[in-house]
Amino acid sequence: MSTSTAQPAWTLDTVLDRLRAQARPEVLAGMAHFGMNTAHRLGWGIPALRQLGREIGRDHALALQLAASGVPDAQILAAYVAEPARFTVAQMNTWVASLAAWDTCDQACSNAFALSPLAWGRVPVWAARRGEFERRAAFALIAALTVHDKSAPDERFLAFLPLIEQAADDERNFVRKAVNWALRQIGKRNAVLRTHAIACAEKLRTRHSRAARWIAADALRELRGRGS
Repeated sequence: MSTSTAQPAWTLDTVLDRLRAQARPEVLAGMAHFGMNTAHRLGWGIPALRQLGREIGRDHALALQLAASGVPDAQILAAYVAEPARFTVAQMNTWVASLAAWDTCDQACSNAFALSPLAWGRVPVWAARRGEFERRAAFALIAALTVHDKSAPDERFLAFLPLIEQAADDERNFVRKAVNWALRQIGKRNAVLRTHAIACAEKLRTRHSRAARWIAADALRELRGRGS
């Protein structure tokens, strides 16, 4: 008679134990070089976290616990096991307020938040926040929506251009890079939006703000290089 051993239910403790058991402290210096916050980080790479996410499966309650853990590796994993359709506004706001690194922010936006029907409404709210990674999340989410929401009309993205103009003077590195990313992604979605994105960039290049001028120059370099 054969017996099989069922995989025990995943809990916050069992996941954190797994992450700690395979920590790679030797890679943290390299991560820091790329601007990743290494506080409490265990050194897992994205492919390994994606694989673990597939092993765990979708578990929204667990995802929320991982997001609140303060461990960047666990926060990235949370994006892979979350169930976007189950998000509430309060859950998304709490999650985004806990982020302290650009990669945890971008993974949450691209793999969890952008797939929620609540995503569009979070953009203007987070764009008005002062926290660096909350504000970054607004623009990383715009970039993610240009990819994930194939059916959205152009008007929804045009409505984000004033937010980009308002945030373009923010000199903080991780904010200005996300604002730039959002502008470029809007412009790459189609020819009509590219025209509007270029016009937005042209306005930004006339400002006294170094951040705005950098955003404009980088966006124009890419968008004008694309075919019409």
